[in-house]
Amino acid sequence: MKERAQELKAEARKADGESDVLAKIAEMPAPDRAMAERLHTLVKASAPALSPKTWYGMPAYAMDGKVVCFFQSAHKFKSRYATFGFSDTANLDEGTMWPTSFALKELTAADEARIAALVKKAVS
Repeated sequence: MKERAQELKAEARKADGESDVLAKIAEMPAPDRAMAERLHTLVKASAPALSPKTWYGMPAYAMDGKVVCFFQSAHKFKSRYATFGFSDTANLDEGTMWPTSFALKELTAADEARIAALVKKAVS
């Protein structure tokens, strides 16, 4: 919660979200950092309209100030996997049930293609 309060203050000062996200990624241990770096590149290429920002101390990507997707480090949350997720503002509705987050142990080319497609759909 302290990190979120700092993020809100930084947003009020119009801090550069890109540099904040890159700084958070740089702090991550190697496996999470490699995934976060790749996801950062992937999200920016798939949905240039999204703005990088930190959200609860983790990399996130927003449109009109609202987070659309985010990455959670396995290390920070002491989990056996990292998470890439979407908020309720993402346009992923499909029937009455659809996934909103994915566990990541590594990123394959197929995973990257699926994430890129989901990010594009989320902002459509």
